[in-house]
Amino acid sequence: MHNCLLFVPGDRPERFARATASGADAVVIDLEDAVQPDAKSAARAHVAEWLAAGGKAIVRINAISTDWHEADLAILNSPGLLAVMLPMAEDPDSLSRFTSGLPDGLPVIALIETALGLWNLGDLVKVDGISRLGFGSIDFQLDTGVEDENQGLLFARSRIVVASAMAGLEPPLDGVTVNLDDETVLASDTARARRLGFGGKLCIHPGQVEGVKSGFMPSTEEIEQAQRIKAVAEEAGAKGAIRLDGRLIDAPVVARALRLLEGLE
Repeated sequence: MHNCLLFVPGDRPERFARATASGADAVVIDLEDAVQPDAKSAARAHVAEWLAAGGKAIVRINAISTDWHEADLAILNSPGLLAVMLPMAEDPDSLSRFTSGLPDGLPVIALIETALGLWNLGDLVKVDGISRLGFGSIDFQLDTGVEDENQGLLFARSRIVVASAMAGLEPPLDGVTVNLDDETVLASDTARARRLGFGGKLCIHPGQVEGVKSGFMPSTEEIEQAQRIKAVAEEAGAKGAIRLDGRLIDAPVVARALRLLEGLE
């Protein structure tokens, strides 16, 4: 599972290979926010050329409602395209029409960035072709007027996580951290995302990659505890709930421990 995705502007082809070498689990070449309107066409050409030459990346196209969306669709048959990221996912019908026209098997990461998108989330996750959700927290704050990045966005983040689980999607991606100079802010944001059930986080600078990847890795203590839970569960066999360090260890606790260990393989 990809837990660290790094954005790179689509009109900066000299950065594509460098981003790929950053250690991120996947690179997202951006045709949307990072590219000015007069550079959209050139950026599209750069992305198509790079993918045709053997590059591999996710591409964030422009939203369905924009003037650039239709032209972006032409590159979605490119070799090396790992997934398409769609911003401003809001309307289930529009989203369904979009996914139905894609190449078979192309994963779609839908970004929830508005109040309407969050409101319609239960229907959006039912659309065939959606593989994962992402939280566009910056745009969501702009749309809703929520200033608090923590408690103020708790409902939105939790709803995205719960909707993903309900639909059987891959755990979602949390939004970017705009503070590039304070590593403690990135560490705090990453820890919060993991606690809330996100499976990864979007990055806007190569310097954030290591912090995000390490933040989503279980600690030594968590691994050791999971190994102990697995051992006592195997020893108990089918006897039902057991005790470990004064705590009840029942089937869901064992399942979580096994899932953590499986993620390390």
